[in-house]
Amino acid sequence: MIADDHAMVRSGLAGFLLASDDLELVGEASNGSEAVRACAETRPDVVLMDLMMPGMDGATAIRAIHEAYPDIRVIALTSFPEQDLVQRALGAGAISYLLKNVGADELAGAIRGASVGRSTLAPEAAEALKVQAKHPLEGHDASEA
Repeated sequence: MIADDHAMVRSGLAGFLLASDDLELVGEASNGSEAVRACAETRPDVVLMDLMMPGMDGATAIRAIHEAYPDIRVIALTSFPEQDLVQRALGAGAISYLLKNVGADELAGAIRGASVGRSTLAPEAAEALKVQAKHPLEGHDASEA
């Protein structure tokens, strides 16, 4: 399933999925609320979720989907590598975090991987998490007792 507020992005991703022998498009949504409803109706294995959408944003939708349907895997697919967005998406339950500049083969591999519980992180997302790990929040240092 694809959840993105830009029709052109949904159309491009749909074409990509339809061209893959082993991937199937079961639904589309233009915002987070629609994505949650569509998950209830179609029960996809994997959702490609944009994060910046009007109404219910992607991270909120990821959390709602993860809580209601823990067997559905959600891949955050966005243009934004910022640390706070990476943390929000993964903290909400996204299995993977990819940027929209991802190649077709890598995206297909991430979808296949997510369907069996394997995570994929864009290098920029991994770097954001690494930076955060080097600078833990004040007061949360494990050496403080």
